[in-house]
Amino acid sequence: MIRILTPMAVLAVTATLSGCAVLKTPDPVQTYRFGALPVFASTDDVPRCQPISVSLRRIDFDTASRGDRLLTVTGTETAYIGTARWVSQAETLFHSSLEDAFAAGAPCVRLASGAFARDGLLLSVDVRRFETVYASAGAVPDVRVSVAVHLTNREREVVASNRFDSVENAGENRVASIVAAYDRANADVTRKIVEWTATEAAVVR
Repeated sequence: MIRILTPMAVLAVTATLSGCAVLKTPDPVQTYRFGALPVFASTDDVPRCQPISVSLRRIDFDTASRGDRLLTVTGTETAYIGTARWVSQAETLFHSSLEDAFAAGAPCVRLASGAFARDGLLLSVDVRRFETVYASAGAVPDVRVSVAVHLTNREREVVASNRFDSVENAGENRVASIVAAYDRANADVTRKIVEWTATEAAVVR
């Protein structure tokens, strides 16, 4: 049943609203993911290595980029894209995409999470930059991903280390385009990590 307000009731509601601040409806938040882009297009791209066990430490993520928010940088100013979130924590998505990349691109590396495997190596990954960079306000941004990696043996000695960077232009200053650039940059960096780990692990063994 539709209830019709009487003139007095309308006046009462109007008076009540006039004494209160009008609440603004918040903008809807859209969630996104990265890491679905194939890292190795074909078997011809797969690096070869001697079988060896590699344990993957919990990935370290830059504090500002950690979590589900998309960080932007313009000069010395930082902010987050208010209407967008990652569907999971960025470090979780990165970890999953790296595991998938190892499964697809380094079949001779037996990747595990946690403690050292017997006669194996420990891979440490430090994501130092994972951000959307604007040359100026409103410009078309670049997505920058920078990762430091090192391999440690059972004696806790660092046997190899490196740094990988990727820069992908978004093409447009739109969230969907920025997310696509994150996906490309992530795929580029994870491919480099897999290839480097496979090569270095074979040398160490």
